[in-house]
Amino acid sequence: MRVDAVRGRRVLVGDAFVPATVLVRGGRVAALEAYDHEVGGLVVEAADSAYVVPGVVDTHVHVNEPGRTTWEGFASATRAAALGGATTLVDMPLNAVPPTTTLAGLRAKQAAAQERLMVDVGFWGGAVPGNVGDLAPLWEAGVFGFKCFLSPSGVDEFPPLDTGQFRTALAEVARLDALMIVHAEDPAVLAAAPQAPGGSYPAFVRSRPHEAETAAIRLVLDGARETGARVHVLHLSSARALDMLADAKAEGLRVTVETCPHYLVFAAERIPHAAPEFKCCPPIRDAGNREELWGALRAGIIDCVVSDHSPATAAEKARGDGDLQQAWGGVSGLQVGFAAMAAEARRRGIGLAEVSRWMSRRTADLVGLSSKGRIEVGADADLAVYDTAVDFRVEAARLAHRNPISAYDGVRYGGRVVRTIVRGDVVDVDRPDHGWGRQLARGA
Repeated sequence: MRVDAVRGRRVLVGDAFVPATVLVRGGRVAALEAYDHEVGGLVVEAADSAYVVPGVVDTHVHVNEPGRTTWEGFASATRAAALGGATTLVDMPLNAVPPTTTLAGLRAKQAAAQERLMVDVGFWGGAVPGNVGDLAPLWEAGVFGFKCFLSPSGVDEFPPLDTGQFRTALAEVARLDALMIVHAEDPAVLAAAPQAPGGSYPAFVRSRPHEAETAAIRLVLDGARETGARVHVLHLSSARALDMLADAKAEGLRVTVETCPHYLVFAAERIPHAAPEFKCCPPIRDAGNREELWGALRAGIIDCVVSDHSPATAAEKARGDGDLQQAWGGVSGLQVGFAAMAAEARRRGIGLAEVSRWMSRRTADLVGLSSKGRIEVGADADLAVYDTAVDFRVEAARLAHRNPISAYDGVRYGGRVVRTIVRGDVVDVDRPDHGWGRQLARGA
């Protein structure tokens, strides 16, 4: 259903919510008019309790298709995205088989996504041992950058880079003026940490200590300093890296940083025993660490917030019968992240405009999608209507994620996304013949 306008009492224009009518033509924002501007055609009217914000741009999502579609797939992932207010995803290069580490792997990914998208989707490439020669063809084909691991990824087809391999890949990324995004945990620190089996979350956190992140981030920053490459630290969990990152930014290094809703909502000391739905790497840390991450977001040391939606089957999450060392690591939060962030921010006196900036504009800017993540003339008409009068009780079994597992199960939020619009089309998540989403390429 294509709309001609969206009208609301609270429309995010720039950094402020104002009464406005957003006119839509050809899938883009044609004009921003007064609230009572007369419009011919179909108008979406947001309730007085609702906010109209740019669609979320989630640059860290594991869709897993092709190859592991029992874990997730393009149809289920993009449906969950639309229900949660995300209008653009950038898919990670691993957990699919084949991974997106070659041009052939990218083509397989693109073929799997064909005509299965409810929202727009782009793709990351991957940097693994031996594929430096593949980076330029992938970049030319339109990937948004390259992901690498400095420690084991959990899947054999996407091995980590050692220090020398990382420097070599980073030099090529610098030559291309591309972006390297890094899972930053140091393998030597992880190997030396205690690996106690069992369901204790504090024991699991001790097996992924702060020092694993700080040591790896130091390596990343040294590489950026030596090569001039753009680097991005994925899913920052440890507040102990914040001073180092702030200094690197002040120095002028081209570094950006993300964190995730689960690091900002949950705290290790409140996680139940033997609850693998909370297992992720790096881990959720204590409440004091969480509050430091919130402070770093407000200070601009952390640039953006993404879901790191990393689902798996119930069997994979239950592997080891509650043993957190054996269970698959990853939090499924694609559909919930924006509502969770909005509610947690509200408790801290942080406005929705700031949350939107972290989850829409800054993520869009990270990957060069200048027509996404903002409500302004010429931008894509990607919008979400978030209503604070509509209660959202998360039930994992009712989420659109392929597998009914979520750390957010049972949490209640006062506010949810009630409508999502992709390039001027209202997404009907109940239509099997969906076709609102398109595949995105860098520079296209």
